[in-house]
Amino acid sequence: MSLVFDALNRHSIELVNPENEMLGSETRVRVLNEIWDAAVSAVSGYQAVLNALNADDEFHPDLVLAVGKAAVGMCQGALDRLPPCEALVVTKYDHADADIMTRERVQVIEAAHPIPDQNSLDAGRVLLERISSMGSDSRVLLLVSGGASALAEALPDGMDLSDLQSITDEMIATGKTIGEINQRRKRTSLIKDGKLIEAFRGSEIRVYAISDVEGDGIETIGSGLGDCHRANVKAGSRIIASNLIAREQAARRAGELGLKVKSNQESLYGDVFELALKLGPVLQDANSGVYIWGGEPTVVLPVSPGRGGRNQSLALALSEYLTERQDIALLVAGTDGTDGPTEAAGGLVDANTWNDSAEARQALQQADAGNYLEKRHSLFVTGPTNTNVMDLAIAIVD
Repeated sequence: MSLVFDALNRHSIELVNPENEMLGSETRVRVLNEIWDAAVSAVSGYQAVLNALNADDEFHPDLVLAVGKAAVGMCQGALDRLPPCEALVVTKYDHADADIMTRERVQVIEAAHPIPDQNSLDAGRVLLERISSMGSDSRVLLLVSGGASALAEALPDGMDLSDLQSITDEMIATGKTIGEINQRRKRTSLIKDGKLIEAFRGSEIRVYAISDVEGDGIETIGSGLGDCHRANVKAGSRIIASNLIAREQAARRAGELGLKVKSNQESLYGDVFELALKLGPVLQDANSGVYIWGGEPTVVLPVSPGRGGRNQSLALALSEYLTERQDIALLVAGTDGTDGPTEAAGGLVDANTWNDSAEARQALQQADAGNYLEKRHSLFVTGPTNTNVMDLAIAIVD
């Protein structure tokens, strides 16, 4: 086999494999990283907003509001393309970089995710104050991405932070889908379900959203923070990045590397263990090629969960099916760079991951896949990606 890996000079992988021999585990990992990077770059908040502004009618907002895990990149894309204006960024802790923190006329609020904290309530209050105080001839650009529901909230009288945290804890622990969680949030929020936009009395508001939900519904993303159905002024919304775009780019990059894409589906929905039962046999019997799945699984947590998230659990559960397949590497990760309340995006597993059945099963039962994978150097850590289009599972089969 002839293999050229020239990442140091060209930041890419070139595969030449005329004898159709196995790539080797190290190369499969590198190729998975290459495909992953291409997918995430295609839906980056910065690039997605730039593309949208370039394609849209000329729009000069007086205020940019960016809320979500991708808020920093989205806001930077807007400010680099638009005339100078004020901006408010609400994002997750440790997601704001030096560039956004030092820009003039930009206020940054970092808050907790997935469980809201006091900063989340402060952010919701500031959002309402800023948008409701705009003049009658003003224009606003609202940028929304996944995570917005927890990062900014305004509560009605009679409900406090502890109530909000308890409700969120219970919904996450019982494996509720993002759609179910956001429907519950809408009922009590003073900014979700289009209520933030309802408070705007200016001239025009435009919404650009990065979708982290099945079906890409603006009424579900951020619990409807960017939904215009209550608007009292000229308003419109559009989806500028999604799981579909990420998967298409992953498939395109695999093709550029000379690899045949055998499957590309948005089907990662449902409980992680049910998904493992469905996808495991597919991997067990898989022919040579690249398999891509997208979506957002759920996981039901025990009373005292360990460390990990849905992607780490799914990666570990699927690794049991790879024990006899030395020719497969599998990556399961969140495109936002964080999986549950951890710093890992997910897991990267192969035939050697499931090397202690008793420990692996105990880790899955205790929602402790993160510690199991870390011992085997199988955690996938990316840091913040400035996007959020749900999760990807990518398998390479020689």
